[in-house]
Amino acid sequence: MEAVVTSLSLPPGSRLGFGVMARINGDDYIVKFEPEKSQLEQLHSLKVNDKIIIRSHNVSYAPKYSYPIVSGEYVERDSKVIFKRVPRKGGC
Repeated sequence: MEAVVTSLSLPPGSRLGFGVMARINGDDYIVKFEPEKSQLEQLHSLKVNDKIIIRSHNVSYAPKYSYPIVSGEYVERDSKVIFKRVPRKGGC
């Protein structure tokens, strides 16, 4: 799905780890990542108004947050992959 980065920080008090706010089809979402240290540099290169492509298999809701939470598994900017979730060893 296509998204536009709207904020480089998550709502105050969030405990989701690293993530950004993005607008997808006119709605705001929290996009959270579980990056390896080697992937942080590319994710930190994101800027407000960047157009990105996100692939995710999970959207969740938590009463604490006003926005749905998308778990980013793959992110592409300018036709270049900047994040791809590394599968956990010994698990699914």
